[in-house]
Amino acid sequence: MSEINIQNTKEYDNEEKETQQSKIEAQKKLIYDKTVTCPICQNTFKAKAVKTSAYRVQKKDPDFFIRYLRINPYFYDVWVCNDCGYSLIKSDFPKIRKYQIDAIKEKITPKWHSRTYPDVYNVDTAIERYKLSLINYHAMDAKASQKAMNTLKLAWMYRILDDKKNESNFLKQTLENFNYSYSNENFPICGMDQYTFEYLLGELNMKLKNTDEALKWFGNVITGIGTPYKIKDMAISQKDIINKMLNPKKDNISTDTQKNHNSNNKGFLSNLFK
Repeated sequence: MSEINIQNTKEYDNEEKETQQSKIEAQKKLIYDKTVTCPICQNTFKAKAVKTSAYRVQKKDPDFFIRYLRINPYFYDVWVCNDCGYSLIKSDFPKIRKYQIDAIKEKITPKWHSRTYPDVYNVDTAIERYKLSLINYHAMDAKASQKAMNTLKLAWMYRILDDKKNESNFLKQTLENFNYSYSNENFPICGMDQYTFEYLLGELNMKLKNTDEALKWFGNVITGIGTPYKIKDMAISQKDIINKMLNPKKDNISTDTQKNHNSNNKGFLSNLFK
């Protein structure tokens, strides 16, 4: 009996490996090599990128995290120069000032050891690369919003792993830096207008159970004159969820009242049309 179980286990493991390998081969067809020049050391290297035709959205979380099918573009969001160690989210990679270049050469390059990555990235590879970029953002004294976007994406990666402790840790860092950005940076911030940004602040506070702060930000969005309808609807929805959590009895009373109202109406109509 034990020999049969061992054989079954081996067969299952082999099937799992074959399935995983077939997924990797399928994903290889969805990525390509983009030629990039490092602004620090002028090294030219190949950065892996996902073909835009490969994007397949499964759903979106309330804090704008997009869940993808087939392949996850977030895994390829950080570019790493293997010569000098300069690593940033790709949208920021070429945007670096002279004093920041000097900071990378002083604080990053002397400590850098080249790394080897697989042809297809997974969530663990993505986490490592996002952490490398976060180190660079701190070394170059980047804007608070840039560091916040990096930690937000790290939180999303840990969400994929269902690692709530690390997700919460990076969400807290994100909120701290975005709060600073709100007071000290000009809009748009990370591509967001004021009301979208305020909505995100509300959502981050909601996830971290800072209920009063969440309600304050959602309230700003809802009452804002220039708030886009979609963002306003999202804020109303999230505010309703909080209110129902805070006042479950009130919600039940409202439901019971509505049921009684409907019942009375039904009785009245039945009598009227007898």
